[in-house]
Amino acid sequence: MVSVLPLLLLPLIQLPPDSAMADAPLKRTHGYLAEFGSVAELFHAAEKCRDAGFRFWDTHSPFPIHGMDDAMGIKKSILSLFVLIGGCTGATVAILLQFGTQVGLYPTVVQGKPTNLFTLPAYFPISFELTVLFSALTAVFGSMALMKLPRLNHPLFNSVNFQRVTDDGFFICIEQKDPQFHPEKTKAFLEGLGGRNIELIEDEVA
Repeated sequence: MVSVLPLLLLPLIQLPPDSAMADAPLKRTHGYLAEFGSVAELFHAAEKCRDAGFRFWDTHSPFPIHGMDDAMGIKKSILSLFVLIGGCTGATVAILLQFGTQVGLYPTVVQGKPTNLFTLPAYFPISFELTVLFSALTAVFGSMALMKLPRLNHPLFNSVNFQRVTDDGFFICIEQKDPQFHPEKTKAFLEGLGGRNIELIEDEVA
């Protein structure tokens, strides 16, 4: 007869935790990083990435490369539209504030001049200053929002090879969130472009 006592005591038995598994941080894939040997190689590889239809990818180099925006298929930034809206908002706020207070709420007569729309030139200095102020603030905070800043860390900083990007390294990174990303096909694609030291970049999950 088989005793059922061991089966009853099984839930009470606690196995020792695996310290290696318990201390290992959770990671998620950020993308593939590939290194290229020169500006020309990076430029032509960027053109092929653009033609392949990748959307979430970027190039990294020690210095700006002329024509890289066209090679990557980057369109004109929407930041200029934000700055225009910010400037128009500043001018509108300044005119409404001055005209509303000195003509509507508290009419102010200076040297017998009428308090109506014809006194608008007197409001130009403040309107100009607020236009510049709102445009500058929109440019600063708009660019930070578009670049997703501030950011204290980036997954690419985990790569030892990527440390050469400020010296003599040229890199392309295709991110995992790209619709065309595939663990094997993307790596083979970068190899076909002539990429070297292809590395899977992972990011620790907080």
